[in-house]
Amino acid sequence: MTSLRIVVKGIVQGVGFRPFIYQLAHKNDIKGWVLNSSEGVIIEAEGASGKVDAFVEGIRKESPPRSVIESVEIEDIEPQGFKDFTIKKSVEKPDEFQLVSPDIAICDDCLAEMFDETDRRYRYPFINCTNCGPRFTIIKDIPYDRPKTTMYKFTMCPECQAEYDDPTNRRFHAQPNACPVCGPQVEYVSQVSLRGAMPASATKQTKQKAMESAVADLKSGKVVAVKGLGGFHLACDAASADAVHTLRVRKQRYGKPLAIMVRDAKRAAELCEVNGKEKELLESPRRPIVLLKRKQAADALAGEVAPNNNYLGIMLPYTPLHFLLLEDTGLDLVMTSGNLSEEPITAENEEAFRRLGHIADGFLVNNRDIYSRYDDSVVRVIGGREVIVRRARSYAPYPVTLPFKVEREVLAVGGELKSTFCLLKDKYAFVSQHIGDMENAETFEHYENTVELYEKLFRVKPEIVAHDLHPDYFSTKYARSIPDVKLVGVQHHHAHIVSCMVENGVEKKVIGVSFDGTGYGTDGTVWGGEFLVSDLQDFERAGYLRTVRLPGGEVAIKKPYRTAFSYIYSFFPVEYEKLAREFLKRVDTVEVDILKKQVETGLLSPMTSSAGRFFDAASSLMGIRDEIDYEGQAAIEMEMAADENATASYAFDLTTVHPTHDSRLTTHDVVVVDTQSIIRGILDDVNSGVGTPVMAAKFHNAVVEIIVAVCGRLKEQCHCSTVALAGGVFQNALLSTRTVSRLKKEGFEVLEHSQVPTNDGGISLGQAVVGYKRAEELKS
Repeated sequence: MTSLRIVVKGIVQGVGFRPFIYQLAHKNDIKGWVLNSSEGVIIEAEGASGKVDAFVEGIRKESPPRSVIESVEIEDIEPQGFKDFTIKKSVEKPDEFQLVSPDIAICDDCLAEMFDETDRRYRYPFINCTNCGPRFTIIKDIPYDRPKTTMYKFTMCPECQAEYDDPTNRRFHAQPNACPVCGPQVEYVSQVSLRGAMPASATKQTKQKAMESAVADLKSGKVVAVKGLGGFHLACDAASADAVHTLRVRKQRYGKPLAIMVRDAKRAAELCEVNGKEKELLESPRRPIVLLKRKQAADALAGEVAPNNNYLGIMLPYTPLHFLLLEDTGLDLVMTSGNLSEEPITAENEEAFRRLGHIADGFLVNNRDIYSRYDDSVVRVIGGREVIVRRARSYAPYPVTLPFKVEREVLAVGGELKSTFCLLKDKYAFVSQHIGDMENAETFEHYENTVELYEKLFRVKPEIVAHDLHPDYFSTKYARSIPDVKLVGVQHHHAHIVSCMVENGVEKKVIGVSFDGTGYGTDGTVWGGEFLVSDLQDFERAGYLRTVRLPGGEVAIKKPYRTAFSYIYSFFPVEYEKLAREFLKRVDTVEVDILKKQVETGLLSPMTSSAGRFFDAASSLMGIRDEIDYEGQAAIEMEMAADENATASYAFDLTTVHPTHDSRLTTHDVVVVDTQSIIRGILDDVNSGVGTPVMAAKFHNAVVEIIVAVCGRLKEQCHCSTVALAGGVFQNALLSTRTVSRLKKEGFEVLEHSQVPTNDGGISLGQAVVGYKRAEELKS
């Protein structure tokens, strides 16, 4: 007789793990019990030695498809003489925590039942089981039991209760379990006033009429707000130019691509090129938005869906409601976040009426509450691997596993744009879902509420709080408001590099290439085109792009032609009018005089080494984009314009300056990339009538060669052959693939992001690790 106590940790609650253990125990004639606790799933098992061995092996090899086992801890215990195997009531243990399952797309079994006319859940929009459905968006606390979810208010009918109590049923302890008799219901609310208030004439239509009304409005070209797992979508017919234009105007989202939901991968392949990896992502239980290269057939969609872009953001339906809408409308639907631009996604019904009343013509709502707001995740495939652009639904809160264990708990508060935060506990880094740009009170409130939820769920009480060096960031001010913690300021681009290192499990010194829009430098200037020699604790600025003025600061970000002028006038103050004659035709002469004075005096014009602004300037000089409607637009459109077969490149020069202080990481001069020849080359090509695709390609190729050249020099100086690439610029697939290929050809090991975004959505991970390492050094 063998008797064991087994603790299984990971995503093992809300995924059918206890019924799996129950059935596995009966299969192997094991006696004992299983229960959920705050630390994981706990099992006491006894039986014949060989049977117990088979039971343990089955736990590791036959676990439910949506479970993720992080560890199986086993200890021998005294036999208890159990007579059978039972499922015990959950136990909450103070300070213990467990991983929490993200939301999961509807499974094939539930989908088949929903479209089976003989099934009691026929066309029920909230059908689910232990293999699918809402998870994190409805959880208030752990252990994951119904009273601790937003389903607590729905009392199960006898049939649902019987399923819930039956260990052999796939709905055993499925916390969102429900049916049309006892569960959530949809309503359709129409004629909401443009002020967002509910007028007396508003009508509510329930049950079957709700779906019919929503479908009718979508088919007639109206905008419908649809409540989903983590918040509202704004939906309309993707092929209707009028509907898409109306949505853009009302939402105040101009230019930025809109996501589309299509019925299946076959339809996605009709509109876009879909390779094996992309199809796998589209059909995965996570169901992210996947950026796919469009085909000519996509021209049947409204032009404003994704203007000036070679890619479409495509996702497949992931809730029962989505499947019903697509089935009944027969349309490809725009499905964009239910918010005004830069605000958090709307989550609750009354909030939607208030905030979206001037956007939507109707509201398909329901009475299942959302506890945590979630946007859709966005990914793309670059070089055959998944790259996360926005990490949210179905990805968070799954953690990044650290290459070390922390002794003190950490909160890192992230940056200002694409904000996330990160908690460190034990061997895990819990990076939050995408919160948004911290530019308004609504986003900040969402941020604070989500921090509170994560700290509660994962039992974290931070002793160390890491933040960006920028003193005016909302996140920095928030960090400084937290009492009784050790505050650690972390440089923005160092955080980028460390984030990339950590998710790749690397602790040794690397050459970090951190290219993005803006980040507060240690010298008080705006950084963004950085070559760092970095470890997890410290860094040295080993190289950067030649600096120029950013005329008007934030204004220049929205008007790339201002940055373009700064490059021209800074590099060619005498002959700029002759060299940039085509460019200057598009700039008002009065503004030219203002820009000259700003570049000369520095008035409201900080110095910057930003790679993002360098891309913006190039885009403007080529005549691609002078002003932007959304972040990164100028660079994105230049990437789209580039001839992928062109191999020519603009010239550049490397110079050096003395380092400003001693460093333990490098003692050599700092490399400065002189981009003057690149700007001259673009101007000469414009004046000579060279085509935009060739110029865009030459620019990308030049940036690739800059990275290879600087890394080659640093490799010799610092005796380091590992390069980490990070920052929003590396979301550019053309740049990323060519850079990686060239670096590998030169013998470098290349680290890239795959678990968190390379943009600012990933810096909280790096902040947390740097904050911990520095605080520990001071402690010792």
